[in-house]
Amino acid sequence: MNQIRRLIPPSSAGRRNVNRDAPDGGPFLVQGAIQTITKYLSGRDRLLIVPVVLFVVVQVYFDLKIPEYMQSITYSLQTGTTLESIAESGLMMVLCALMSLAASLCAGTLIAYIGASLASRLRSEMFDQVQRFSSEDVSRFSVASLVTRSTNDVRQVQLFVSTALQTVIKAPILAVWAILKIAGGGWQWTLATAGCVVFLVAAISVITYLSVKYFSRAQILTDSLNRETRESILGSRVVRAYNAEEFQGKKFQRASEEMLDNYMGLFHVRFPLFMLPSVVSNFLTMAIYWIGAILISSAGEADTQMRLFSDMIAFSSYGLQVLNAFVMIADFIRDYPRVIVSVRRVEEVISAVPSVEFPGDGPEGSGEGTVEFRDVTFRYPGTSRNALDGVSFSVGPGQTLGIIGRTGCGKSTVAKLMQRSYDVSGGQILIDGEDVRSYRRGVLKGKMAYVPQEAVIFSGTVRSNVDFSGDGSRSDGEVWDALGIAQAEGFVRSMPDGLDSEIGRQGRGLSGGQMQRLAIARAVCRGSRILVLDDSFSALDMSTDLALGRALRERLPDRTKIVISQRVRSIMGADVIVVLEDGRVAGIGTHEALMEGCPVYARIVATQMGG
Repeated sequence: MNQIRRLIPPSSAGRRNVNRDAPDGGPFLVQGAIQTITKYLSGRDRLLIVPVVLFVVVQVYFDLKIPEYMQSITYSLQTGTTLESIAESGLMMVLCALMSLAASLCAGTLIAYIGASLASRLRSEMFDQVQRFSSEDVSRFSVASLVTRSTNDVRQVQLFVSTALQTVIKAPILAVWAILKIAGGGWQWTLATAGCVVFLVAAISVITYLSVKYFSRAQILTDSLNRETRESILGSRVVRAYNAEEFQGKKFQRASEEMLDNYMGLFHVRFPLFMLPSVVSNFLTMAIYWIGAILISSAGEADTQMRLFSDMIAFSSYGLQVLNAFVMIADFIRDYPRVIVSVRRVEEVISAVPSVEFPGDGPEGSGEGTVEFRDVTFRYPGTSRNALDGVSFSVGPGQTLGIIGRTGCGKSTVAKLMQRSYDVSGGQILIDGEDVRSYRRGVLKGKMAYVPQEAVIFSGTVRSNVDFSGDGSRSDGEVWDALGIAQAEGFVRSMPDGLDSEIGRQGRGLSGGQMQRLAIARAVCRGSRILVLDDSFSALDMSTDLALGRALRERLPDRTKIVISQRVRSIMGADVIVVLEDGRVAGIGTHEALMEGCPVYARIVATQMGG
């Protein structure tokens, strides 16, 4: 362990994150997790708890009947009762065991359904919530953490519910019923049972308290390990190209060793729990028989000794049942720290208030496709510099707006603000004459079709990627038209099954230019009045770039087109060109006007086209 600790660097942003996310020991630890789980149980799930209780009661009843028949058989053997009577008691024991098994299977099936239903609901809630997140919200949680929360954490909650329901219902019933059964027994046996129960519960409670911090760190370290794994897999070609396998491997090893260190610490704390119930059970059995031996030897009459012996056999069974009930409760307490962390992480996502809120009602807008920026200023969260500063421009229906500038000048920020991935720090953005902040989510997203810098291709067919409306409402002719405008018709027709050709995950098998053209075809096929192309021509050759721009202007004359690019040839034919420089507007106008009056634009043209 000391060697492992030496491999882990002392710093600590990671340590601070661990401590920040750790449960604080407040009310959430006591009741928050249970309340959260209960909140997400459906009405049907709650109704199913009623038959679960009934099946558990039946199971406990037959479990506690078995010691009675054991006592009867023991006494019958001592007193020389007929074999038929002993066989009848044995048959009843077998029947009770079978009935207990049947009731247990029925209860377990219902409990498993409740747990799976809850997990499905939590995943759906988290998925719907993440769909409402802005770019800032996703960055705040991180992709790796969101994946871990929706898989591993939800799984922990499901497993906990599946075991906790049976424990919470069965343990109290079993404990109370078994105690009533032994209430009339010897006080010595009762005292020994109570002492074992108190010791077991106290020991497990202390160990559980010491385990909380390790469970808190475990989930955060899992996020870190997932992040390193994801980066290593997605960036494998770059890692190999730079011979950086050793460097990347050390990063992964460091994350893995931090997790190992945490789990070894947890193992050292919780190790006694693996043997404690067995040791206490054995000790209780030994104590009952030792006390029984003393009582039997001190009894004078043979009949009394035989009665005490049969009582001892029955009491040992009931005592172990009582202890088993408290072991179940202790197991519940033992697993509670793990689920506290998982429930809290799941609830953080579901209850998170998105940084960008959409109103429940709002205008529909004229639908003409006008876009206007009025003195827009924006600064990314956590930065001290404005990404946009006093930006103003407008574009009318059917016009093409080009936005150009050097890397980092704020071009892509314009597209993000139009979609409300972020809200402006100052000024206004108007679409169809209405502030974007007044639109409902569906209305605003329906007004524009967006193509990001990196084309996103989903696993499925060409048709499902282009006709991304969700209901497959576009005809083959409309899909082919969109592919034709995007200059993608040729390579799609050459594919084995045309529109029904399968595409691998993340566009596997397609070139960068083919993926960009499919993404543009998707935006065209959507039919929105505003088309936003954020540096979407970067992987296209020059002739395809020019042909695509011409097709957009000629075949979509009624749509407003906003083309963001670093290439002059991609935007030089636009009706209006906005030149950005360090987040400010350096010039607005046509290509010819900017060549005359905007030195920044003229310099870009000279650099790319030799003047």
